[in-house]
Amino acid sequence: MKFRITAFCPGFNSESFVIIDTYCKATLADYHLFTNFEIMALNSNSSIHFFFENVSPSLKNKKKLKDFIGLLFKKEGKKLSSLNYIFCTDEALLKVNRQYLNHDFYTDIISFDLSDSPDTIIAEVYISVDRVKENARKFNKSAIEEIHRVIFHGALHFCGYNDKTAGEVQRMRRKEDDLLSNYFRR
Repeated sequence: MKFRITAFCPGFNSESFVIIDTYCKATLADYHLFTNFEIMALNSNSSIHFFFENVSPSLKNKKKLKDFIGLLFKKEGKKLSSLNYIFCTDEALLKVNRQYLNHDFYTDIISFDLSDSPDTIIAEVYISVDRVKENARKFNKSAIEEIHRVIFHGALHFCGYNDKTAGEVQRMRRKEDDLLSNYFRR
């Protein structure tokens, strides 16, 4: 379900911005403010979208990244309908964590499966850019590598990979490492 509401912003005419609602789980992303250029991107053929809530992570080639994630789903035999990545601050993700999972701690990623059927994936991935940067420092990795690891981690959850047991964590890390290696080799 999609609908549009025109927003009135100082310094812009009424056609400069539109608010779009798309399968949003958390109130953080219930209403996003987009420019007309971003709306054109939403109407593209891609089923993967990136949204930025008061953060600017370094994602250089978004088309390449979307294509790579799409290929991941294809290789895993999953049909992707819609996958939204919402990049935000620690505080914003903490709010989502408290409200929807009853967890009162910071995390780097939260994934929501919004699918009505097991055959088609409709999902959202919330990523704290603050936490990703902190983890990059902690694990002596680049912020670019760590943001991509978390992006792939979210996608892997919807492909059936889990990280609840030590064995699952090990399997997930191997898959993330493989994806990072393949992505940055291209």
